[in-house]
Amino acid sequence: MGVVRRVLRPRLTVLAVAAVTALTLTAASCGDDQSDVALGQAGRASVVEVVDAPASVTARAAASLTAPAEGTLVGLRVAAGDRVRAGQVLAVIDSPSARARLRQARQALTAARRAGGGGAGSVNLTGLRRSTDRQAQAAFDAARGTAAQVADLRLRAALLAQVTVAERRYAAAAETAGQAVRAVQRGIAGLSSAMSALTAAQRLQAQQAYDLAKSTVDALTLRAPIGGVVQLGGVAGGGSSSLSDLLAGLPAGGLTGGAAPAAGAPGGAAPGAQSLPGVDGAVPVGGLVTAGTPVLTVVDTSDLGLLAEVDETDVLLVDEGVAATVELDAATGAVYEATVRSVDVLPTPSARGGVAYRVRLALGPGTFPDGRAAPAPRPGMSAVTHLRVRQADDAVTVPAAAVFSSSGRDAVWVIRDGRAERTDVTVGVQGQDLVQIVTGVQEGQRVVVRGADQVSAGQQVP
Repeated sequence: MGVVRRVLRPRLTVLAVAAVTALTLTAASCGDDQSDVALGQAGRASVVEVVDAPASVTARAAASLTAPAEGTLVGLRVAAGDRVRAGQVLAVIDSPSARARLRQARQALTAARRAGGGGAGSVNLTGLRRSTDRQAQAAFDAARGTAAQVADLRLRAALLAQVTVAERRYAAAAETAGQAVRAVQRGIAGLSSAMSALTAAQRLQAQQAYDLAKSTVDALTLRAPIGGVVQLGGVAGGGSSSLSDLLAGLPAGGLTGGAAPAAGAPGGAAPGAQSLPGVDGAVPVGGLVTAGTPVLTVVDTSDLGLLAEVDETDVLLVDEGVAATVELDAATGAVYEATVRSVDVLPTPSARGGVAYRVRLALGPGTFPDGRAAPAPRPGMSAVTHLRVRQADDAVTVPAAAVFSSSGRDAVWVIRDGRAERTDVTVGVQGQDLVQIVTGVQEGQRVVVRGADQVSAGQQVP
């Protein structure tokens, strides 16, 4: 079987594989070579319809580790290119300000625990409550401000969630204290009950401030959230937003999207597959960092994938399990195998203009034409994916040029008794050189395969 490639429609790149009956062409001269009308016979062939889409290689997972507070990078225990395991210590940051906040929070917590629940003499309950509220709000604002500087989206979200939970718990305790204070002011409760409620709120506030400060200090020891290869620095072009925008995603049971939090910080699972556009400059040992400074990135390349953009006019043809072949700019001549994992439901603006949908594929091994194994791609490499969306075997086919549009219908010129007769057809799988004819033409019938625009109904065609 031969392979012929030619664009049938602007939105498709397609592949036709001839199978049984080759077309026999004849020409009827109509004045010059440009106006020749060529005839052929409808035959049988296998036709494959292929949709081409630009793509990039993705990694199974990628996580950018950032500094949780300002300080100095005092230890870097890995080098670029090292393979690390999940949980391994990669770097250590010294932050005097973070440790000072932890000491202050510990002292405040100790004092709050020692405080009694009673009171003597004149006590300004309203002032005491307002002071406690201000201290709590200051601690929450500081923790939220630190979290907002973290480039890692999942770590940032986890830290902000911790602050939100603490804030809600304190709000409930503060409301209880407020009710007790108001009851004392109305003369329906004793001073001791109000002081007990205020003390409970103070202790909770102190405990939460300590927990938030300790989370920051614990996160100064950067641990690998996933196993993979170390790249010094962070993802170039916007930190975590660049990382999350390129998530390739894995099927159920695999890793999920986002960048994983460093050990010591709250948060969820490891990140999803990710295509990396590059990395920011590395921080040297002894270098200063601020909250959110990317220190290093870990990339899991154990399961490479592809993230392709399929035009909206083609995406309905693409389903999970569709096979594809892939060509990489970096491996000229090599062909890789791939399989569709999923198709996004929501669209994304296409780099080529218009609307496209992201298609995620599992990437298999590749080979060169001489049989040699192709090299393993690297995340971020550019590729073209040829998605084999439909196939018809042993189908009645005609050359693509034989089909034309007339009154909103597909049609071909069939030659009967030496004269052209326009015949409406139903087109099936559309190959690049051949198209499947479902109805309208039978195998062996003579059809016009070139110069259809020069033929009229009833015209004698030799």
